[in-house]
Amino acid sequence: MTIAASATQGAKATVSGKKIILLRPRGFCAGVVRAIDVVKIALDLYGAPIYVRKEIVHNRHVVDELRGAGAIFVEELEEVPQGARVIFSAHGVSPAVRAQARERNLQVIDATCPLVTKVHLEAVKFAKQGYTIVLIGHKDHDEVIGTLGEAPESTVLCSTEGDVDRLHVRDPERVSYITQTTLSLDETESIVSRLKQRFPKIQGPKAQDICYATENRQLAVKAVVPLCQLLLVVGSQNSSNSRRLVEVCENMGVASYLIDDLSEVKAEWLRGKDTVAVTAGASAPENLVEKLIESLQGSGFDQLEEMEIKEEDVRFNLPSELGRTVQLQTVSRV
Repeated sequence: MTIAASATQGAKATVSGKKIILLRPRGFCAGVVRAIDVVKIALDLYGAPIYVRKEIVHNRHVVDELRGAGAIFVEELEEVPQGARVIFSAHGVSPAVRAQARERNLQVIDATCPLVTKVHLEAVKFAKQGYTIVLIGHKDHDEVIGTLGEAPESTVLCSTEGDVDRLHVRDPERVSYITQTTLSLDETESIVSRLKQRFPKIQGPKAQDICYATENRQLAVKAVVPLCQLLLVVGSQNSSNSRRLVEVCENMGVASYLIDDLSEVKAEWLRGKDTVAVTAGASAPENLVEKLIESLQGSGFDQLEEMEIKEEDVRFNLPSELGRTVQLQTVSRV
């Protein structure tokens, strides 16, 4: 289905007055596109099996597709045979994991999102300068685990303003903060504000750590809330940026649900609703959105309007380990 074309379908038929507002930007961000491409290109270049530590991105459908193509997903490097090829996920890893990969002589391809790498480098910089680093993020998220590993002796994790109030640091004059890239803009702002109240000399990143895609999708949700009675977010439950979209909508007083795919939509959610908004987290494939739109149209939502908040044109280069091989193969064919 071509979504843009479907917006006119209702003009030739009886229109119920029920509307879908499809948000843009939605779905894959540049870091996710890069990570998925890394796995696919590695499989094409080297053949199966290719090992991937953790989910390459937090989406069940993406992982299942890549698994079907020959990728083997593992939780820890102990599951990877000595000397095998392994890909690190988009969420990044700690220095300890990199050291373990060297010890096992693994051929590493690093698919860490460059925006996550930026946060890691900030942690290293602040640690070298003797700061206590406050990492704002969610405990046990893969990205947070990797970032904490950069300077574990210098870093403390805060998830709420209450955590800030309970903080004890060795030198209140030398405190810095960094953040997980997929947080709620509003929640993060309130935590940073509280940090600045407690530690007036606190240092932060030159540019915010929350990634452009997370910000843009949240701004789109805020723009559509006054126009709809329900928001459906396509994304997996372990996707932090997807969960934040639901929270943003609910905090503004409109019902919202996170769904892996259309099979999870319940009829009672749609009952009495005239306008449903649809978006997708940064790791959710577009074909899942298309199938959801088709299902909603079959349920009487025969008007489709696309709302674009901001155009995205961000692209990331392939990891150096893979880029060199692709370039050499390209030259050899010329």
